[in-house]
Amino acid sequence: MHSEVQALIARSNRLGADPSTTNYAGGNTSSKGETTDPVTGGPAELLWVKGSGGDLGTLTEAGLAVLRLDRLRALVDVYPGVEREDEMVAAFDYCLHGRGGAAPSIDTAMHGLVDAAHVDHLHPDAGIAIATAADGPELAKEIFGDRVLWIPWRRPGFQLGLDIAAVAKANPQAIGVILGGHGITAWGATSEECERHSREIIRTAQAYLDEHGRAEPFGPLIPGYEPLPTEERRARAAALAPVLRGLASTDRPQVGHFTDSDVVLDFVARERHPALAALGTSCPDHFLRTKVRPLVLDLPPAAPLADAVARLKELHAAYRDDYRAYYERHATGDSPPMRGADPAIVLVPGVGMFSFGANKQTARVAGEFYVNAINVMRGAEAVSRYAPIDEAEKFRIEYWALEEAKLARMPKPKPLATRIALVTGAGSGIGRAIAHRLAGEGACVVVTDRDTAAAETVAAELGGPDVAVAVPLDVTDAGAVAAAVRAAVLAFGGLDLVVNNAGLSLSKSLLETTEADWDVQHDVMAKGSFLVSREAARVLIDQQMGGDIVYIASKNSLFAGPNNVAYGAAKADQAHQVRLLAAELGGHGIRVNGVNPDGVVRGSGIFAAGWGAQRAAVYGVPEEKLGEFYAQRTLLKREVLPEHVANAVFVLTGGDLSHTTGLHVPVDAGVAAAFLR
Repeated sequence: MHSEVQALIARSNRLGADPSTTNYAGGNTSSKGETTDPVTGGPAELLWVKGSGGDLGTLTEAGLAVLRLDRLRALVDVYPGVEREDEMVAAFDYCLHGRGGAAPSIDTAMHGLVDAAHVDHLHPDAGIAIATAADGPELAKEIFGDRVLWIPWRRPGFQLGLDIAAVAKANPQAIGVILGGHGITAWGATSEECERHSREIIRTAQAYLDEHGRAEPFGPLIPGYEPLPTEERRARAAALAPVLRGLASTDRPQVGHFTDSDVVLDFVARERHPALAALGTSCPDHFLRTKVRPLVLDLPPAAPLADAVARLKELHAAYRDDYRAYYERHATGDSPPMRGADPAIVLVPGVGMFSFGANKQTARVAGEFYVNAINVMRGAEAVSRYAPIDEAEKFRIEYWALEEAKLARMPKPKPLATRIALVTGAGSGIGRAIAHRLAGEGACVVVTDRDTAAAETVAAELGGPDVAVAVPLDVTDAGAVAAAVRAAVLAFGGLDLVVNNAGLSLSKSLLETTEADWDVQHDVMAKGSFLVSREAARVLIDQQMGGDIVYIASKNSLFAGPNNVAYGAAKADQAHQVRLLAAELGGHGIRVNGVNPDGVVRGSGIFAAGWGAQRAAVYGVPEEKLGEFYAQRTLLKREVLPEHVANAVFVLTGGDLSHTTGLHVPVDAGVAAAFLR
């Protein structure tokens, strides 16, 4: 790796580690350096710059676009003017050096045209606060003198690169610029100097805000809008989240994220929050993630829940009308179609902020960006007046043809994208296999199990909190079930898919079966499935987005075998719950289906816990041969594995069987005595 690239990646990762310095996937950094041209053997001057869509905090060499600097700078001679500057992005492809690397971003010109060897473009809260202040040019001069210059708002692109290069050339004493309504750009002769200049601008701006900012820039607290106590606040959030997710998914399904950070709670408790929220965000990265403005509930947190829900529905309808009007005010004949009129950010006084996106990471990052926006508003209001770029400019960015092209390049969503699944008994065996399959198909997964460590291990295997969370759960405890569903809702915004998989079995004859044996199996499987389905149905009905409930029953729900009266009866109970709930919940668009496995020995938690030894004794075969024994008694002569059960769950929930409910799918390799007909 070239030494300049090593230094660039290290600098980028340091700058990207702090969200107050730059947002996730926001900003870009670059370095220039000399290498040997592999064709001519002569020297070649290159530009390494963070590519389109990359993130500074996690940047690697693969995330850099590599361009020939001479060719990039030659584009100045063919630049057709600001009205056609978007054409220059395609021209960057003709400046690339070698194969691979990331696609050049719209900001590439900013880095290539400035003479300095190293350039940082960042979106720090303190810098944007100055950039969005009504008297930003005067503040910049007062704070920085001629060391950091002001450049009026201009949409990112080739012309902005020319503007910055001209200012840098005319002001050799300058270390950077404030970009009106946008952020900062700094430069240096070395990577270390460039980073030092970036941090100096941010530190100096923040120090000025701290020293000169007035107290309570958002105004006084509104009586009655104080944050609810923690437990009450979380309970209120869990009650509102499914409703909000359903509203935010009117145009297309969304995943949610909730935060009740002090920054958010203080903002929504202050007198000026409605007016400031209505102004919207300013930095392009902010409003591309958060939309033009948030939806704000205008009721105190003590308002009855039913009143809050009714008001949110009214506000949502008004938000959609307003967004449609915004689109129609600014759309031209060649504007992309309206992408959706639902809010990405919902602010609820006393409770917190709900953010929405196409996946958990997008939803979480949207919330993080709005926290940045609150910090920006606080800074601007503390020393001046918050004055973001005007609505027409926001529309030009939001419905930019280049942004539309970027969206079009995104991979096709997986079948279960945006779906939120809760799997019981998912710490091992069949449940673990189901969790893996659902996550692999794009779902967010709540991994529940009595064994907390096992659940945490599986959640980590799936990819961590943006994909899966672990929740301890004893399905026989109604309070624990309610808490697990609340945890799911707070983690991902709602619930779409529930798999009742938790189970156990004790193989005993009728005379040997105790009341305790009977009770524990019915408590876990019959009662546990009932409790989980009941609690999940509350969320599914509130969301009004339909959903799936899948029961992992058993061949034994139909087949009468020896020495398993308690297990077989409990499984028969589960099987009939499928039919009963399919009939009851169909009117809400909720489908209820079952899977009847048999002989899942390898990888099964039940068989490993003693059931295997007991059944092997019943059939007179060695325990290690039990899987083979089961396979040989089937029509297909094949052993059933946990993954085969997981496949059936996916088939039932993946979309192709959208008109199927009340069905039991056998996954037993063919047991004629257990045929449904």
